[in-house]
Amino acid sequence: MADYDFDVLVIGAGPGGYVAAIRAAQLGLKTGCVESRETLGGTCLNVGCIPSKAMLHASEFYDHAANGMMAKMGIKVTPELDLDTMHGQRKDAVKQLTGGIEFLFKKNKVEWLKGHAAFTAADTVQVGDRSVRAKNIVIATGSSVVPLPGVEIDQKVVVDSTGALELPKVPGQMVVIGGGVIGLELGSVWRRLGAKVTVVEFLDQILPGFDGEVRKESNKILKKQGIEFKLSTKVTGVTVKDGKATLTLEPAAGGTAETIEADTVLVSIGRKPNTAGLALDRAGLATNQRGQIEIDHDFRTSVPGIWAVGDVVPGPMLAHKAEDEGIAVAENIAGQHGIVNHDVIPSVVYTWPEIAGVGLTEEAAKERGEVKVGKFPMLANSRAKTNHEPDGFVKVITDAKTDRVLGVWCIASVAGTMIAQAAQAMEFGATSEDIAYTCHAHPTHSEAIKEAAMAVTGKPIHI
Repeated sequence: MADYDFDVLVIGAGPGGYVAAIRAAQLGLKTGCVESRETLGGTCLNVGCIPSKAMLHASEFYDHAANGMMAKMGIKVTPELDLDTMHGQRKDAVKQLTGGIEFLFKKNKVEWLKGHAAFTAADTVQVGDRSVRAKNIVIATGSSVVPLPGVEIDQKVVVDSTGALELPKVPGQMVVIGGGVIGLELGSVWRRLGAKVTVVEFLDQILPGFDGEVRKESNKILKKQGIEFKLSTKVTGVTVKDGKATLTLEPAAGGTAETIEADTVLVSIGRKPNTAGLALDRAGLATNQRGQIEIDHDFRTSVPGIWAVGDVVPGPMLAHKAEDEGIAVAENIAGQHGIVNHDVIPSVVYTWPEIAGVGLTEEAAKERGEVKVGKFPMLANSRAKTNHEPDGFVKVITDAKTDRVLGVWCIASVAGTMIAQAAQAMEFGATSEDIAYTCHAHPTHSEAIKEAAMAVTGKPIHI
């Protein structure tokens, strides 16, 4: 189309946006991608999933050396923390991966428009001093940290997840506000490196949205590792003076307030969709009560030619969900059939051990009908035994009548990798019997999934 600059213009180069742009270009569409950061990859690659995993992985090694795990295996070491080098390898991972996306843009002939995009019409956006018209526009602007009312994030004493990755020294006392995935992961990093960590959670248990039994067991394991939890507690104030913070805490149900001091406070109470500055009204779009852009099954918004994916639309705010939507939206624009099964989106917490789940929790499954549950402890798994990883279990939830797998939850050192098998099985409509009679390599952590599936009908071998 001669009067259009692009067939597809993607706003945002995070996991949803950059994947949508590459896929659209692969399908022969003239594609542009608007990104205001100096590097591609969005929150995930720059200040989220990737750098946090680099710090989690490095801190695990340090912790295993410091807490006697390595000594148990006959390796005597006295670890010395070099935090600058640890930060250096984190930055290097980010640099390589963001540079990799820039290379993929060039390879696939995706044009990177540097700057912020704002709609001027339903098919036109302004990027800096350039007006760009596109036949299809995909909004993939992601999400940002939800602030705590009345608490100023200075990225020195009071930090968000970005600031928590950059701390120049290990804090003596760290308070994490919010017992969700991000708070537990980053709290774990600094606890391993020597900080005293307290997690304050408004709800009566950590990890909202996860299976109840998994939440309880995770709390127990992390407590054993030295993280202190204050559950059913709200933070009513944070004051900073002379480089230290004083927090006022109150029981969620009301009662006597207490104060605690901290060198670092991490605010991680959630994320909100990024729509400010897009001038959505000029395109004829509005957001729902949660600030999200509503879409149909094919990722179309209410305005023809405008699509949306990732954290900016309803659903879990997860990079892999956004990536799958990015592929699907590009295929739909190209006239193919792009589909994402939102019932099978795995979630992983990269603590040690890892915590992962896919599908329904036991509570949600029971609300829908009669279920059968099979469980297997990692303590009875031979590979977990050889690796000194006794904590956790695998849980398989099935429909009592059809035996179809409704949900799988696990706590294990490699739970994030193990859950892929469960997701694939569920995508194919597997029963617990299908998993139980699939040969699993021995000795592997994944055998625990087979045994939990066998336990659904009451016949695990090793317990």
